[in-house]
Amino acid sequence: MSEKPDDLLPSASACRTKIAQVEGEKASEYMRNKAKADAEKKELMDRLSKPSGVSDDERLKRAAAIIKRAVSNGLREVEVGRFPNALCTDHGRAINQMEPGWEETLTGLPKELFQFWKKHLQPRGYKIKFQIVDYSGGVPGDVGISLSWNE
Repeated sequence: MSEKPDDLLPSASACRTKIAQVEGEKASEYMRNKAKADAEKKELMDRLSKPSGVSDDERLKRAAAIIKRAVSNGLREVEVGRFPNALCTDHGRAINQMEPGWEETLTGLPKELFQFWKKHLQPRGYKIKFQIVDYSGGVPGDVGISLSWNE
């Protein structure tokens, strides 16, 4: 053997040290990604919990475009939005249980959208559905908003 074992093979201690470094780097990367995701979620929650500033006229134009596109694709229902259940005062429990008065738990933009539907779309025969659409980790998560024109 021309080469020494110490030159070819690291010691067990060196292996453990290297593994600890790799695990530490992975943990740091995970924490950076988590902090970034948390900041993005907080920004989204802040934005969705404040008034949107969108006029009813502009919202009506947007709704018309969404509906026309869906109808031209042969759809009778379309998801028009999705939001974290934290924007409900009960974290979506009443929506999940389909309790009467569930709409009273809405806040922020979801509440605006419901009120817009009630005022402008319901009289024209459109139906709206709020339902839990995500069960990450086995618990209710995001709420989806669907608009339909099917009897």
